[in-house]
Amino acid sequence: MSVLTLCTVASLYSQQVLWQKDIKSSTQDFLSQVTTTIDGQYLISGSSIQSSKLQAEGGKQNNGYDFHLVKLNQQGEEVWEKYFSGQNHDFLSAAVNTQEGGFLLAGTSYSGKAVDKKEESKGGSDLWLIKINEFGEEQWQKTLGTASDEEARAVIQTTDLGYFVAGNVQNSAQGFGSKDIWIIRLDKTGKQTSELILGGKGLDEVEKMIPTKDGGVLLGIYSRSTIGGSKKTENYGEGDYWIIKLSKDGKVEWEKNYGGKADDHIRTLALTSTGYVIGGESRSERSGNKTTGIEEGTDLWLISLNERGEELWQKSYNFKNRDVLMGMSVIGGMMEAGSGKSNENATKGILLGGYTQAEGRIENDDETFWMLYLDQEGKEQWRKHVKGESRKKEERLSDIKLNRDGSIILAGTSAEELGKENWKIVKLGDGQIDQLIEKQDIRVYPNPVSDYTYVEIGYEFKEADILLYDMSGKLLQQTKTKNKVTKINTQPLIQGAYLVTIKTDTNKNASAKIIKK
Repeated sequence: MSVLTLCTVASLYSQQVLWQKDIKSSTQDFLSQVTTTIDGQYLISGSSIQSSKLQAEGGKQNNGYDFHLVKLNQQGEEVWEKYFSGQNHDFLSAAVNTQEGGFLLAGTSYSGKAVDKKEESKGGSDLWLIKINEFGEEQWQKTLGTASDEEARAVIQTTDLGYFVAGNVQNSAQGFGSKDIWIIRLDKTGKQTSELILGGKGLDEVEKMIPTKDGGVLLGIYSRSTIGGSKKTENYGEGDYWIIKLSKDGKVEWEKNYGGKADDHIRTLALTSTGYVIGGESRSERSGNKTTGIEEGTDLWLISLNERGEELWQKSYNFKNRDVLMGMSVIGGMMEAGSGKSNENATKGILLGGYTQAEGRIENDDETFWMLYLDQEGKEQWRKHVKGESRKKEERLSDIKLNRDGSIILAGTSAEELGKENWKIVKLGDGQIDQLIEKQDIRVYPNPVSDYTYVEIGYEFKEADILLYDMSGKLLQQTKTKNKVTKINTQPLIQGAYLVTIKTDTNKNASAKIIKK
C-alpha cells in the first residue's frame, strides 16, 4: 500500500472536532439532554441557578434551580438562551422537538404559582410541562400531580401529534409500591386524554421512553420490585431492566424482565430495523437471564430484542472501573425525521456514549467522554475517548446524538472542581460513520405537506437557493440558505403538486416533487 493510500485511509476514518461550545457557570449546573431539531439545530436543556446579574436584568428573583435552555445553530453559535422559573427548585428532565419546529419541555417542579409558573402546586413535587415554539416563546404550560411526590423523566411526540409523558410517583394512593411509573397521554393542545400507573411491590423508576413504529411507546424501567400490582415478571436480582410496550392508546401489550443476581441499571433505549436495543450498566455475573459475564466495576450491558420483546442477542463491554452509559443512537432503521415513520433501511450500527468513574484506582481516561461503535449484531468496531478542544478534571457525558449527515453531538458537563460545572458541547465529524450514512441529493419531509416542510441537501456546499415552483413552472418562493436542512413555509399553497429545486455554489442541482394536501 502506498503512502498516499495510507494517508487517504487515515483521513477517511479520522475524527475531527468541528466545533466546541462551552456554556460557563459559577454553580453546579445539570445538563439533561441535547435535542436535535428537524432543521439541524440543537436545543441544550438542563437546570441552572441564575446569576444575580441575570436575575437583576430579567427581574426574576429566585434562588433555586430553573429550567435552562440554550439553542445552538448548525455552526454551534447561540441562537437564544431562556430560563423558566418558579419560586423554588425546578429541574428540567426532558425535551422533545415537535413536528412544527417547537419543543415540549417536561420537568419536576417544587414551586407554587409564581414568576413563570401559572398553576398552583398539587402537593409535594409535580410535573411541569411547557410547550414552546422554535424561538423559545411559551405557547402553553401544565402542572400535573397529586398530593404525592412526582418527578418527570421522559416525553415523546406521537404520530397523531399528541404526547406521552413518563414520570415516577412516590407512595401514591393509586400505586402499588414505594415508587411507581406514571404515564400521561396528552393531545396536541396539552389536554390530558388518559393516564396509567405501572409498578410492582417495591421500587420502580422509568429511565427512558421512545416512540415505536406503530404509534405506541417502549418504556425502559429500572425495577427493584417483585410480582404484584401491575407487574407480571419476577426480578432476577437486586435491580433489573423492566421493558414495557404500550399501544398507541396507552395499553400494555407486553412486558419483559432482564437481569442477573446483582444490580443491573437500564439507561437507554433505541429503535432498530428489527426491534429495539436496550442498554445500561451491570454489576451481575452470568446469572438470571444474563448470559454475559462482568470484567470490573460496572460493565455496559446491551440486549437486542425483536418487536415482540424476544431476545435476539446480548453483549457486555468494559472500559475499566464504573462505566456509565448515557446515550445511544442507531444508524439505519431509524425514525424518519418529522414523519413518525420508520425507514426500512436495515440497522448498520449502534453508537454508544458515556463516561467512566474511578472506583479504586484511577485510569488515564476516567471522567472523559467516550464513544463505542458496534455493528448491528453488537460486535465492537471501535472505541474513542473525546477530549474536544480541551479537557478539564471532571467530564461527564449527559447525551449523545447522531446527526443525519453522520456528524455526532456530545453534550455533558466539564469542571475543574465539583459544584462548578460548565456545559460542554462538542460536534464531531467521523469518517467511519460518514461512510455508513446513505445520502440523497435532496429530501423533503414531511411529504405530503400541510403548513411547512423541511428541505435537506445531501451533498457539500457553502450557499444554496431553494426554489419552489408550481407545475406550470412559475416560481412561487425563493429561499437562500447555508444550512443542510431548511424549513419552508407551505401554508399559502393551494392543494396540488409542486416542485422544489435546489441550486448550489457547486453547480449541482436537484429537484423533488411535493404534494400539498
